[in-house]
Amino acid sequence: MLFNSFTFLVFFVVVFVIYWFPLKDKIQKQNSFLLLASYVFYGWWDWRFLGLIIFSTLLDYIIGNQLSKQQSVKHRKSLLAISIVFNLGVLCYFKYVNFFIENWISAWASFGFESNVTSLNIILPVGISFYTFQTLSYTIDVYRRKIKPTSSLLNFATFVAFFPQLVAGPIERASHLLPQFSVKRTFDYKYAMSGVYLIVWGLFKKIVIADTCATYVTTIFDNYQTMNTLSLLLGAIYFAFQIYGDFSGYSDIAIGVSRILGFDLKQNFNKPYFSRNIAEFWRRWHISLSTWFRDYLYIPLGGSMVSPILKVRNVFIIFLVSGFWHGANWTFIFWGFLNALYFLPLLLFNRNRKYLDTVSINANKTGVLTLLSIVSTFLLATFAWVFFRANTITDAFSYLGRLFTNLEFSLQYLTIERYNIEALVLLILFIVVEWCSRNFEHPFIGRFSHLILFVVIILIITMGVYSEHANFIYFQF
Repeated sequence: MLFNSFTFLVFFVVVFVIYWFPLKDKIQKQNSFLLLASYVFYGWWDWRFLGLIIFSTLLDYIIGNQLSKQQSVKHRKSLLAISIVFNLGVLCYFKYVNFFIENWISAWASFGFESNVTSLNIILPVGISFYTFQTLSYTIDVYRRKIKPTSSLLNFATFVAFFPQLVAGPIERASHLLPQFSVKRTFDYKYAMSGVYLIVWGLFKKIVIADTCATYVTTIFDNYQTMNTLSLLLGAIYFAFQIYGDFSGYSDIAIGVSRILGFDLKQNFNKPYFSRNIAEFWRRWHISLSTWFRDYLYIPLGGSMVSPILKVRNVFIIFLVSGFWHGANWTFIFWGFLNALYFLPLLLFNRNRKYLDTVSINANKTGVLTLLSIVSTFLLATFAWVFFRANTITDAFSYLGRLFTNLEFSLQYLTIERYNIEALVLLILFIVVEWCSRNFEHPFIGRFSHLILFVVIILIITMGVYSEHANFIYFQF
């Protein structure tokens, strides 16, 4: 069930009415209904995988409560190991088994041997990477005694399956979201309207920005051998905005839907393309995943409080694992490797924490340098996105090789929905709006917020792409 579908609109209207009217002020009944609605939402793709999320929920609920009862360090470590092995084992089976099988076959073939091993017909459960990390963070935090385990299976199950953020995040921590299922929720008009604003802005990012860019991205990347330098550059830039509009749009809708139901989810994107270096970019891009890897992998490895050699090791581990988390393909691993190369000099020269403020540009030398740093950071990120989008490593290098050697800049006509100029104007206007609202969650601010809201809704209706590209990119992860 997609956020940008009529089916979800009907689903959410039904959920809203039942949740806030017959079940008003009845916390446990609201939670029970949310759990049922979340299972319906998830089962809409493939009901067979409901058993998987239910079993994972039961296992981590039991382990969490057992961890609080055990005082033996050995027993507590064993319980944590069960949770980690099961959750990561299931994730690896569904997501990575074929990757390892296919690389095993290729490795033998390179030596002239034929392997009898064949790949498996495995369907990847939607959202498994997200809810696996969410339940893992719960058991790890209970093990570390950072939180106490919940005694309510209903609340925990609803926390794991909460439909707004179930399939593509934000990845929530139990310390933040789980307690919200235990307190009375009252409908707040202003808070709900902030949710509506986020939903509309998220839909604009997805349907107008991301899906418009996608029409170009697909054609350019599929036919890069015939494209000139300008088209290849635009293709990479279009994908940068496609993935940003797609994923941050989903996060905005998830946060907005949650607010209408009385819940608070953490911010997942914070204008990342206005970052002044890669370290700042990663503090602003997919924040819930970046902080997850920081807290549960990077810091346990020693973080930056180790020798220079171990610093290098830790950076490469964190980015390579992040790349592999995104997909079972060498393109994602190389994307992570490239970002590690970007990040490492900043860490080694203590410049990774340089930009912690909101960016501004003044009409002076400093302003020019700031603008150059923003543009250069964006181009570095865009260069890396080529590997993220390409089907193979070979395609990515060939794409970039042609981009830097073709050196033809004529405007090629692409027989797809929108012309190049229209798409570029749309992106420029989007960048201006994002810049002007960089201190806020959305652009619906000031005296004319309702007018701006009306204009954006009209743009969604008139300029949205509805025929293709409906799926969100991160559903495949």
